[in-house]
Amino acid sequence: MFITVSQDTLNLTPGSEVMLQHKTWKDYEKFLEIRQEKSLPKIYFNAKTQKIHLMSPLPSHGKRIDILRDLVKSLLRRQGKDWDCFDPITLKYFNLAGVEPDTCFYVDNREAILGKEKIDLAIDPPPDLAIEVDFTSLTNIETYQALKIPELWIYCQSKLFIYLFQKENYQESSTSLMFSRINVKDILPKYIELAWNKGSSIALRKFEQDTVI
Repeated sequence: MFITVSQDTLNLTPGSEVMLQHKTWKDYEKFLEIRQEKSLPKIYFNAKTQKIHLMSPLPSHGKRIDILRDLVKSLLRRQGKDWDCFDPITLKYFNLAGVEPDTCFYVDNREAILGKEKIDLAIDPPPDLAIEVDFTSLTNIETYQALKIPELWIYCQSKLFIYLFQKENYQESSTSLMFSRINVKDILPKYIELAWNKGSSIALRKFEQDTVI
């Protein structure tokens, strides 16, 4: 593992993560400033635990999030829904938390963020769905709670975990709020791993042939 932090440089070796303790919102903003407009390393902050989490994923992480993103787009398109997808993106709520999901979707709240360069959760709604692929590190669900994103997916070890925000906490669910008519928890992992082994276009085409909505 190798990390470089200076006044104008923030680098972390791919496949590595660093947890910094006893940090403040000001420290978090400073790390974002040093990283500038780069997307890596990913930076998370939780004011409750006073921790900053830095993570730089491996290439295999990116391939799985790419196919998962395409599968969600396919489902939305076939349901006749409009969406806006963001990645990379920094979502933060002042003095509470900051997260950088691998991808996120605005569907019901799509019109509220059209034309915006950056999302400000003080005035803008959160995305309807955020997705994380836990390949390099594990997602801290508690960090997401301050942002109140209605639905959070975490893909880890060939399994899809669905969490719904209810009563100020995330509760694991067997069904998706956004895709209630299809068992995404059991179906999507099959095609994510097929994409890894056979190729993304083959997996997406087979998914669209096999799946009835």
